[in-house]
Amino acid sequence: MEWAAKDTHLRGIPRRIVMSAGGAFTKLVTSFLNNTQVHNKDTLLHLIKSRPSGTPLITVSNHMSTLDDPLMWGFKGSPVMDWKRARWTLTAEDICFTNPLLSYFFRLGKCIPITRGAGIYQTNMNEALDRINEGEWLHTFPEGKISQERGPIRRLKWGTASLIVRASVTPIVLPIAHSGFEKVMPEKHWFGRRPFIPLCLKNISIVVGQPMEFDIPTLLQRAESISRNLRLSGKAEGIEADRNHSNSSGWPSGLCKGLDESAQKWLFAHLSEQIQNVMQKLYMKARSLNQTS
Repeated sequence: MEWAAKDTHLRGIPRRIVMSAGGAFTKLVTSFLNNTQVHNKDTLLHLIKSRPSGTPLITVSNHMSTLDDPLMWGFKGSPVMDWKRARWTLTAEDICFTNPLLSYFFRLGKCIPITRGAGIYQTNMNEALDRINEGEWLHTFPEGKISQERGPIRRLKWGTASLIVRASVTPIVLPIAHSGFEKVMPEKHWFGRRPFIPLCLKNISIVVGQPMEFDIPTLLQRAESISRNLRLSGKAEGIEADRNHSNSSGWPSGLCKGLDESAQKWLFAHLSEQIQNVMQKLYMKARSLNQTS
C-alpha cells in the first residue's frame, strides 16, 4: 500500500486529516493530560524546520511503549500536525499493518512497515532510504522492540546504521531518550494487558541530545582496511562461504557502496555502538529527571 504514503494520493487530503487528528490527540495526551518536560527541544525544532535543504534528519530513541511514537512528538511547539514537516517512522508490520484498514491509516500517518527479523535489506528499508535521499526526517527505534524494564539501552539493531551509510547525503543523526511513556501505556496494566486508552497524570521526561555527524567516506576506508586485514590474517575464515550465501543471509553484495560482508558488519557495529553510548547517557538523564519531577 505504498501508494497511500504518497503526497499526491487524493491531493493529500486524507493525510492532512489523519495528521491533524493524530497530532491533536498526541498534544492532548502529552501536553495536557500528562506532565511532560522536554530538554533541549530547540535543537530538535531547529533541525526539523531549518536544516539545510536536501539534508536528511534521522532521529533515534529508546522504545518504552507502543505509543512512544506519536506521543513523543506531542510536546508544545512540535509540528506534529504539519503533514509536510512531520516525521516518517519505521513501524512494526505485525502490529500496525495487520489488515487493510490499519495499513491505510498508518500509511497516511507516514509510517513505513518493517518486518522484524527480515534483515536490513528488506524491501521497505529501501523505501525508508528513498525518504532519506529526498531530505526527509525519519525516526527509528534501533533497539528493535519495546522494553519497559529499567535496564540499560539494549544493543542496537543495524538497520539505522545501514541507512546512514547508504544515504546519498549523510544524514544528521539526533539521539533522543525518554522516560515515562511506559507508565502512560504499560504493557501489563489490567489482567496482563495494555490499557485501552493512554493513562493520565504521569511524569514524562524527554531529553534531546546533540546532533551526531559521521565522516562516512573515512569510515568506509577504515572498514575496507579492517576487512582486508582480517582476510590477510586468516581471521575472516568463512567470509567467502558466507558471501556465496549472501542472498539468503541478508547480506547481498553491491548494496552498500561496494563493502563486503565483514566490512559492513564492522561499520554498522561501529556506528551503532557510538549511537548507543550517547543514547544511554541521555536515557540516564531522562530517568533522573523523571524521578525528581
